[in-house]
Amino acid sequence: MPKTLEKTRKAIAKKKGPIDSLHQYSRDSKRLHRAQLRDEKLEKIAASRKKNDRPFLQRAAFFQEALNQNGSKPLSTDVIQELVKTFVHQHDEELSEVKKTRRPGRPASAKEDLLQVKIDKLQKEHQSGFLVPALDSEENATLLCRWEGSWSYLTTLRWVRVSSDGAVQPSSFPPRGTY
Repeated sequence: MPKTLEKTRKAIAKKKGPIDSLHQYSRDSKRLHRAQLRDEKLEKIAASRKKNDRPFLQRAAFFQEALNQNGSKPLSTDVIQELVKTFVHQHDEELSEVKKTRRPGRPASAKEDLLQVKIDKLQKEHQSGFLVPALDSEENATLLCRWEGSWSYLTTLRWVRVSSDGAVQPSSFPPRGTY
């Protein structure tokens, strides 16, 4: 959380005394206003970054849970393929329920459209190469099991792309461009 407003307020209070006695158009009140705007801008950027990072955090948590169920042991490529398919098709049930509740002849709801876009995006990524932590090595499996949910820790893991035909290629994290 940005602290420039607090620092600016403290500096002005040290110089002038109580901040309540500032004139509306004084230099110090303008300084405070700029600091507040800067803090709001930084908070908005941080929120946007967290929103963009959330799908990768959810993905890593899904595979961490699968590793924990396996006893923190590395997984075979067949098991990894099944896990990827499970992850790709996790929204199918919800989408079918939303479609069933819709009356005939009505257009798709916004929720249905969003779910369809998510599913299509995941299926397209699965065809070209689905980004997952490398779950076939002992070292990476133990690192993923120790993961506590932070973004910075994910960069220490080795990542691979698993395509639908079974090919595994090394990849970098975070992915660059579209995924």
